[in-house]
Amino acid sequence: MKKIIIVMSIILLVALVIWLIIQYNNGAGQSEKTEYVASNRDEEILIVDIDELEKRAAEFISIGALGYIQGGAETESTLRRNQTAFDMVDIYPRVLTGVNEPNIKTSILGTEISLPVIVAPAAAHGLAHVSAEAGSAKGAAVSGTIMSVSTYASSTLAEVAAAGDGAPQWFQLYLSKDDKANRQLVKLAEDLGYKAIILTVDAPIGGNRFRDARNNFEFPLALPNVPRAGGKTQGQSINTIFAAAKNVLTPYDVMYVKSLTKLPVIVKGIMHPDDAEVAIIAGADAIWVSNHGGRQLDGAPAAFEVLGDVANRVNKRVPIIFDSGIRRGQHIFKAIAMGADVVAIGRPVIYGLALGGWRGVVSVFDYLKKDLQRVMWLAGTQNIEEIKNVELRYKCISVKCEPL
Repeated sequence: MKKIIIVMSIILLVALVIWLIIQYNNGAGQSEKTEYVASNRDEEILIVDIDELEKRAAEFISIGALGYIQGGAETESTLRRNQTAFDMVDIYPRVLTGVNEPNIKTSILGTEISLPVIVAPAAAHGLAHVSAEAGSAKGAAVSGTIMSVSTYASSTLAEVAAAGDGAPQWFQLYLSKDDKANRQLVKLAEDLGYKAIILTVDAPIGGNRFRDARNNFEFPLALPNVPRAGGKTQGQSINTIFAAAKNVLTPYDVMYVKSLTKLPVIVKGIMHPDDAEVAIIAGADAIWVSNHGGRQLDGAPAAFEVLGDVANRVNKRVPIIFDSGIRRGQHIFKAIAMGADVVAIGRPVIYGLALGGWRGVVSVFDYLKKDLQRVMWLAGTQNIEEIKNVELRYKCISVKCEPL
């Protein structure tokens, strides 16, 4: 009897060990490995130089997530050029103009906004803050501007719409291979009150992002707006997620999205005048000049370097939105003088969110409002329309001075 008890005890002990191993591999031990903790800060932030936000936000974002947010493709030469390109032109200071308290309000696609800066669509704000895109949306709403929401957001479209509480929002669509899913997403955005559809066309595949590869970065959070047919998103790399989206795009895709909605369709990711022409012919209601923040094709020009050429080809037939590298009032001013109607920011919003939640996002927009107004005052422009008539001074490139 004693031997039987000993044998049974050993069997039970072995069974317990096996059960513990299974539980560890299936979640009990893995939860520590996969649980993601984002910032929960809720405060206004002091901004002296907006470039400093990246370093400050790094204290509250994990290494892999930070690399995903701040990184670009390959050696990041295009990422760096996005900001340095603004130094290729100067703004003439103007005096005796009678300018007083410049008006920075404007409108885009029939929507009035408090400044010519909107939130660019960017994936997974939940990497920066527990409120995710809902927090960014509230900050944008309080700031009086437009929130653009990515298909790859970590908040649902409904959560973002609720946080905006009626403020203008746009939905950025990555086309799925599943037409039914595309129709459902567009209809959902319409039903929730989104004011425009942004069709991103510059990411048929993901860029070669060295930082993500070095960090072996995989999304620690689910992306709830991605169609289920695309598979699980949590624990996947961005390239895997891109691979599940439609990766052959033509002008007919612009026409297709136009057929799904009565909302304006903005074509995002334009870097060549010919592509702008094709998009307009296909029915684009606005052109979005962008190189995806330097995250796709390294060795491409800065978005600002091509903005003037694209604007000349568009010739005011449709509005132009611009992003990639905007950090200061002078950048906003130069982009509008070069042909943009409004500009968009992504990373500064995410860093502000990490540092202060929705209040941090408001702080970012407050900084840009004051900075733009200061630049306009010193440049002798009373309103946004006057900026569009400003002549910038081109610096010398090589041995002669040339337009960008």
